[in-house]
Formats: sequence, structure tokens, C-alpha cells
Amino acid sequence: MTSILDPEVKPSPAREIAHKGKGCLAVILALGILLFGGYFVYDRSSTFLSTVGQTPDFEGAGKGQVTVTIPEGASLDDIGSLLVDTGVIKSTKAWDKAVRQEVRATSVQAGRYLMRSQMAAGEALKLLINPGESRIRLQFTIREGLRLSAQVSDLVKETKIKKPAFDEALDEPKKLGLPKYAKNRPEGFLFPETYELTADANASSVLKQMVSQYKTETDRMGLEAKAKALGYSPYDVLIVASIIEREAPDPKYRAKVARVLYNRLDKGQKLQLDSTVIYAIKSNRNTTTAADRDTKSKYNTYKYEGLPPGPISAPGREALQAAANPEAGKWLFFVTVNYDTGETRFAENEAGHAKNVAQFQSWCQANKGKCT
Repeated sequence: MTSILDPEVKPSPAREIAHKGKGCLAVILALGILLFGGYFVYDRSSTFLSTVGQTPDFEGAGKGQVTVTIPEGASLDDIGSLLVDTGVIKSTKAWDKAVRQEVRATSVQAGRYLMRSQMAAGEALKLLINPGESRIRLQFTIREGLRLSAQVSDLVKETKIKKPAFDEALDEPKKLGLPKYAKNRPEGFLFPETYELTADANASSVLKQMVSQYKTETDRMGLEAKAKALGYSPYDVLIVASIIEREAPDPKYRAKVARVLYNRLDKGQKLQLDSTVIYAIKSNRNTTTAADRDTKSKYNTYKYEGLPPGPISAPGREALQAAANPEAGKWLFFVTVNYDTGETRFAENEAGHAKNVAQFQSWCQANKGKCT
């Protein structure tokens, strides 16, 4: 056996090649690390150098809508910070740069503005200097359940825009952006809500804003798809919602009222609703007389089967939701038995309904003048 210390013994060719191969691999790995490290440093250095001197800013005119309130006495620095906090602009540095480049920057006034999120600072400043329709003059609120004529009266009071201007705008319904199924009939499509009135608003822009809100709300709740599932048109569901708004003052009963209406429609029974007659005769009463119920108007659901020709009010969000999502049940009758609380009773047959009507009449006798 040969000693491993024998100087005459030489490593085999295979071991010598392997040893050299390992050395080459180590050199290649070291070279790779150096090259990668160099590239990494170069890349980071290039990125740093390319961003030196740049100001963090968004591009373009932005998106969405943001209401910004600039308080009295706010400095341009204050305004810049406010715009960053509300997500309108990206940085105060971008705002400062825009202010330095705009000689009219000091003309920005206190007030409320409709702006957009992620605006370039220069675009935001331009909007504040020349706000036009973006300057909010005031807020106005239109209540649920009003017929179109009453909505117009409230709009005149709230906006100070003259009635002839609203009448003229309503005479051109094609310009209001109504859904196709409206067939150019604006009744019921002016969504009741609180709105911002801008400095340059006019009758047409106000009505368009209300129609747009109706479309937003009904799109969000999937009204058209739900109407189809119920076997009715979206316009039919709107009419049902307008009736619910007038007939069910307490929201907790509205989905049940919706079911009563659909059940009667499906059975071919007349709806027999005071609310539709009241609309027809342009009354403000809660109940109707025999003479009222004899009117020949197509809105008289005591005389004619099916839904009335159109909405009898502008329904709010909850009434629309109820019309699109009726509660399951076999009820065919309902009556509000207490106008103060809105308590409503339901029945599946005439005998049960008669008992509920008797309760309502008893309440009316005990509360003189409230059932007229």
C-alpha cells in the first residue's frame, strides 16, 4: 500500500482535472457576482439620478369627484396641504411649483368646489382659478314622493332658478339623459336627494344631475335585471316604487306592499289604490271619496286593471329597493291603520282585510281631521 505522504506519488489525471474545474467555476461565480453587483449599483444609481430634481405629481385632469372646501383666510400653502389630504394632488412640492408658474394663483377664493382625485397640480390650480361649473353655490334637497310638478316648485325655491327655465328644459326631455325605457317621460326619474348647486348651474344641468343620480342608483341595485326576473319592465318597477313611496310611509312595510301589488297584478285584480286616484285628481288628501274613485282617468286603479300609465311620484332609494326585491308572501290586501306611526296591516283575503279596515276607521274616528 502506497503512503499518501510519498512525494513520488502524483494525483491521477481525473482528480487534477476536477481540481482545475472547481477553480474555474469559482472564478466564473466570482465574476458573475461582480457583474451583477455592478449592474445593480448602476441601475439604482441611474434611477436615483433620473429622479433627482423631479417633483412628485399626478398626470392629467384626474378622475372621479371630490368635494373640497377652502376655508376663509386659507393661504396657498394651506390649500396645497388640503388638496394633498383630500387626494386631489400628489404633493405640496408639485403645488408649490404650479403656484410659482401661475401669476393668478392668488386669485383662488374660499368656497366649495367639485374637483377630481389624482389631478396634476397645475390642472387643480387652473380649476380653482376658473372654477365655472365646479364652484358650488349651495346645496339643495328634493324630498321623496313628490310628483313632478311639486318637484319643480321645490326646485324653484331651492335653487332660485325661474320656473319657466325648468318648464323649458322639461319640454326637451331628450336632452336630459333619461333611460331608454323612460320613453322621454321625466316623471319619476328626478331622483330625490341632496345635491350640490354650482355657480354656473342652470335648469337643464340641474335636471340632468337628478336623472344621472337616478341612473346611478338603479344601476347599483341592478334594477333592470331584477325587473326582468320579476317578469316586468324597468318602467313597471319604477311605477310600483312610486306607489310604494306614497302608500307605505314606514320603510319596514315596503317590501310587503310591493308583494301585494305584484300578487294582484299577477291575478288580474284591480289595484284599488287611493294614491293613484289622488294623483289623477291632483289632490293632497290622504283618502278619496266615491266621486273621486269614479274619475275616468287611466290613473284610477279602482276603475282600470293593471298599473297606471306612469309613476305617481319620484321614489327614493328604499322604495326602489322594495319594488325590485318584494318580500315573499300571499298577501292581496294592505291598509295603513295608523297615520302617526305608519303601522300597516296585511291580509290574504277580504275577511282579514275587512278587520284591518275597521281598525283604520276606528283610528280615524279617534283622530279627527287626520284621515281626510
